[in-house]
Amino acid sequence: MPRRIMFVQLKTGYDTDRGPSWIGWVDFSKTWRTAYFQGRTLRRATGLGLSDANFRDIDTHEDFWISGPKRDRSDTRYGPEPPTVEEDAADAYRAFLQGAPLPGRENGKDPA
Repeated sequence: MPRRIMFVQLKTGYDTDRGPSWIGWVDFSKTWRTAYFQGRTLRRATGLGLSDANFRDIDTHEDFWISGPKRDRSDTRYGPEPPTVEEDAADAYRAFLQGAPLPGRENGKDPA
């Protein structure tokens, strides 16, 4: 199962880019259509008419945006706070900010 450090933001219940967000490990299914984060199962939300979310929690139906983190830390365009960096991802994320590739992306982008 592919595992990547990703930017994850909760969209449901918040104005544009103002929901809580995290930098953390996300596990993906082989097809990249399902993501597992913080005990949640998130399915790719294509074709649902969502403009600001790309995954939906299969249990709560909350919408999320998942993407690779940005080196310039501009992940949340209008958010009042930067994302929370999860402790187990902090070292790899810090190395990424200093120029190292993200683990699992040494040879380029994911097939997502």
